[in-house]
Amino acid sequence: MYKTKSLITVLSAFILTLGNFGLAQHVNAQSWPTKPVKFIVPYPPGGGTDVIARIVQEPMSQALGQQIIIENRGGAGGSVGTALAAQAPADGYTVLFTLSSHTINPAIYPKLAFDTEKDFLPVSLVASLPQILVANPNFPVKSVKDVIELAKAKPGEIPYASVGNGSPGHFAGSMMAGSAGVKMIHIPYKGGGPAVTDTIGGQVPLLWVSIPAAATFVKSGKLKALAVSTVNRSPLFPDVPTMAELGFKDFEVDSWYAMFVPAKTPKPIIETLYKAAIKALDQPGIKDKLMAQGAVAVGSTPAQLGETVSKELVKWRQVAKEAGIQM
Repeated sequence: MYKTKSLITVLSAFILTLGNFGLAQHVNAQSWPTKPVKFIVPYPPGGGTDVIARIVQEPMSQALGQQIIIENRGGAGGSVGTALAAQAPADGYTVLFTLSSHTINPAIYPKLAFDTEKDFLPVSLVASLPQILVANPNFPVKSVKDVIELAKAKPGEIPYASVGNGSPGHFAGSMMAGSAGVKMIHIPYKGGGPAVTDTIGGQVPLLWVSIPAAATFVKSGKLKALAVSTVNRSPLFPDVPTMAELGFKDFEVDSWYAMFVPAKTPKPIIETLYKAAIKALDQPGIKDKLMAQGAVAVGSTPAQLGETVSKELVKWRQVAKEAGIQM
């Protein structure tokens, strides 16, 4: 009888402890955030992902009542920074602010240090925009047609750059070459900033990159725009044709920017982050700032972002298989 009572006492204490732990977690989630929040941007400064993150940084800081710190951790098409985010504590203080390569990398890397769906929970889409094909002004082409003719004349000699292996720009370039039946050399960089710098400098003649990374330089004449990757033209560059308009059937690479948190992050924290993102996008001037970069403010629920991730994981695996893209 004594042993039975002791066992009941121990079990009761254990259950009470679990309850208190759950209550503590709930209280912590409700009072979150109480310190600065870190955005891991898995690309170097100056690239499209970095530009978009910094546009929403201040209004989201205001919405959360805490400072947001951006930490750029580029490498391996975004995989290096993404792996760091996956390993971070699931307390809401580390947020992955990334590009749509988040759903491309699993299709081309045989081994990743994280699982795109299992290790992350979606927060919200932030913005969407095309990839843009730009050229060094001294490169002797005026159109995509010229690029293809040059690639046919010099098979395997014409290079194009992107922000990294598995990036939307990598896929856009591969789809362009594959559809035209030509061989081109892919030059992966560690982000949009370095890739743009080298294209301007002439180290590489062509670049597929997100519009925010190239917009200022196209407008100043330091780069010339040849095409965009989406079905519709960019409002920022209405005179630049889409690849579909140029005869590339079913050509669509839509770059999006979104926020994710490590798996097991409490739902109340995700909800707070999501609401802060929506509030930030509704702030006066933010949509205009995004549009100035060629980006359209999106904003989505965590569930909507989750659906996007699931669909694109299937889509890009198919495209990678058909194009023979694998790291």
